[in-house]
Amino acid sequence: MSQLFANVKELPPDPLFGLKARYNQDKRSDKVDLGIGAYRDNNGKPWILPAVKQAEQKLINSPDYNHEYLSIGGYEPFYTSAAKVLLGDESKALSPSRIASQQSLSGTGALHLAGLFLKKFYIGNGPQPAIYLSSPTWANHKQVFETLGLQVKTYPYWHAETKSLDLTGFLNTIREAKQGSIFLLHACAHNPTGLDPTPQQWDQILKELDSRKHFIIFDSAYQGFASGDLEKDAYPIRRAINDGLVSQSPIIICQSFAKNVGMYGERVGAIHFILPHDDAQFIKAIKSQLNLMTRCEISNPPAYGAKIVSAILHDEKLYKQWKEDLKTMSSRIIKMRQTLRKKLEALGTPGKWNHITDQTGMFSFTGLTPGQVEKLEKKHGVYLVSSGRASVAGLNEGNIDKVAKAIDDVVRNASSKL
Repeated sequence: MSQLFANVKELPPDPLFGLKARYNQDKRSDKVDLGIGAYRDNNGKPWILPAVKQAEQKLINSPDYNHEYLSIGGYEPFYTSAAKVLLGDESKALSPSRIASQQSLSGTGALHLAGLFLKKFYIGNGPQPAIYLSSPTWANHKQVFETLGLQVKTYPYWHAETKSLDLTGFLNTIREAKQGSIFLLHACAHNPTGLDPTPQQWDQILKELDSRKHFIIFDSAYQGFASGDLEKDAYPIRRAINDGLVSQSPIIICQSFAKNVGMYGERVGAIHFILPHDDAQFIKAIKSQLNLMTRCEISNPPAYGAKIVSAILHDEKLYKQWKEDLKTMSSRIIKMRQTLRKKLEALGTPGKWNHITDQTGMFSFTGLTPGQVEKLEKKHGVYLVSSGRASVAGLNEGNIDKVAKAIDDVVRNASSKL
């Protein structure tokens, strides 16, 4: 049958899912999964947010509960409230003549819609605009945009020697990129490094982007999950849009509720296309194109998860509970960062480990080499991505001693063979 098709080659497994498969096959009882991109409680178990449990009961007990199709654009009470979470209730950008919103298949679906729209319509600097991704970035960013045929480039972000932000390299790339290029920014809890710009650095970055009339896509996957504060984690988005630091170009925000509401498998997300000024006719045109793209690909978005998130965002009691849940998750992760750093320093592990607590969110760029990561897996049963990215959510009081000692071993004996 293969003779009927050209160049169909077997591809290697996705690195993250390949890692998970090796972890599942490992028979060691004390193995540790630091690759999983999902929150785990202090017992290492998946955690359903109390706000979600309450919202589910409210939903299924409501008299109009059903499994009917949504509109092509999705569940309007969800995506309009989702925009308010990002921008704040009083944002002028919420005007229906400035924003076009659409439900998507979580953040990945929103990124895909953004890329598809820009590939088809954006002519900001010519017929083949480049999209700049941070180096490093979430691996799927590159795949999504390259699959759509966009030209993918990178801007410096992680300075390996200092384990800090390469702000100079970042700003220089913004200045040197062709005017009107596309830049994808992580709104908070940068994946994979866990390293975010300071508010002052964000202001510099946004002003430079605006001066060069670059087009910004914000990937907002961790709002409230990073710091426990929805407003704090929305800083760059609100500075760019509400405070006018970006005034010369529209902005797209790709929003996910997988992490901050724990709706991983429900694929709850939204895309928001925001203009710098009112243009009701153009917003209607954008919305119609997003509808067509959605109709062609998935017909209409899934309802259950969107209705759960909408219930949380519209119910004062549930919204308050959600904010408490965000604090529960973020504070546990912060505690694990602090504990791991203290244990490594107490062991006298070679090197400095302040970057673990300087970073934020689910992930930490540990600074471990691929060889050290391989040794962690094979010798100690501690699994993380070869880049050295560790999911801090996978740490708990039952395994953190083992992990610290394992890291100490592979760093201290870096030149030894497995």
